[in-house]
Amino acid sequence: MEMLTEILLVLFLVVAVIQFFYILVIFGRASLFYRSKSKQSTSETYEGVTVVIAARNEKENLAKLIPIICNQNYPNFDVMVINDRSHDGTKALLEQLMSEFPKLRTVTIKYTPDHVTAKKYALTLGIKVVKNDVLLLTDADCIPQSEDWIRLMTAPVRNEGKTFALGFSPYKSNKGLLNHWIQFETFWTALLYASFTLWKAPFMGVGRNMCYRRSFFMEQKAFRGFWHIEGGDDDLLVNRYATSKNTAIVIDPNSITLSEPKETWKEYFTQKKRHLHAGKYYKAKDKQKIGIYAFTHLIFWFLGTALMIYSGIEQNWEHFAVILGIITVRSILLTSVFTSARKKLTGINKLFWTGFFDLLYIGYFWILGTIGYQSRKVRWK
Repeated sequence: MEMLTEILLVLFLVVAVIQFFYILVIFGRASLFYRSKSKQSTSETYEGVTVVIAARNEKENLAKLIPIICNQNYPNFDVMVINDRSHDGTKALLEQLMSEFPKLRTVTIKYTPDHVTAKKYALTLGIKVVKNDVLLLTDADCIPQSEDWIRLMTAPVRNEGKTFALGFSPYKSNKGLLNHWIQFETFWTALLYASFTLWKAPFMGVGRNMCYRRSFFMEQKAFRGFWHIEGGDDDLLVNRYATSKNTAIVIDPNSITLSEPKETWKEYFTQKKRHLHAGKYYKAKDKQKIGIYAFTHLIFWFLGTALMIYSGIEQNWEHFAVILGIITVRSILLTSVFTSARKKLTGINKLFWTGFFDLLYIGYFWILGTIGYQSRKVRWK
């Protein structure tokens, strides 16, 4: 029994080292070592930009969003709203808004073919007729948090020759456990793709705040091969075509868009099931680098807890102190990295219950992730 305990203790130390590597070296890229490049360059070019919004029955959200976007502090842009089979008065609203805001253009989708998913079809038709080559995508319920959103989010594509620029889109803060969890999980996802992009290994992005070139999209027939997958118009697109050389992450509180969160657990689980389902189509190497962290995360807490209980029963306080110390150091480092990264991403350094949600994430990833991965069909809502 003593030999088995020693083996498990060594295994615990190995997974602890892997966890520390991810937290400090990989996630530390976005928190401890990143320095903002958001200052306006004297050699900046103002290439034309089109903001693209695919919307279905989003009349109320569009009424708030369009005036905000049309007053962005950027000299050369327009806005394309793709009205995807709406029946809530969106068309009449857009006609009214076009008379008020000359930058606004619209295209209406009347039907979706059976063999494709609706949003990908709508985006493709809209992108075909946009005016500019630089596209900045967001959703109807996402509000830019500064007048410099367009300038900041498109800068890597306009000035640095990148194909993709990936941004962050957190959700509004409300009271309650669900919203606190949404804040944590959304930030954690952003930290993952921001860190790996800085590590020169981009693997995903979110369509609520993303920039890429129309010419690249059209040349690659970008949704080819995953038209049938519900979702994936953002993360699968990046996963397939993003490289270390053609992709940049934008880290600046003034570059974010703020989204409306789900208000019930049922709505949230439906949304996350769709997101996690798309993850099964990621490249093998990308699933591996996420999986290594998730697996060692699970083993770290399982072995750490088991070994602490056993050491307490056997009154082996030396082993108990070592394990507790490692767990404590990891928790402190994780909280510090998360706090620093959130400050750089959003300007806010408060993140609720990091330690508690770090444990809860194990169940979320392995239970809901497995359900989403194995599902053959998912719903949008």
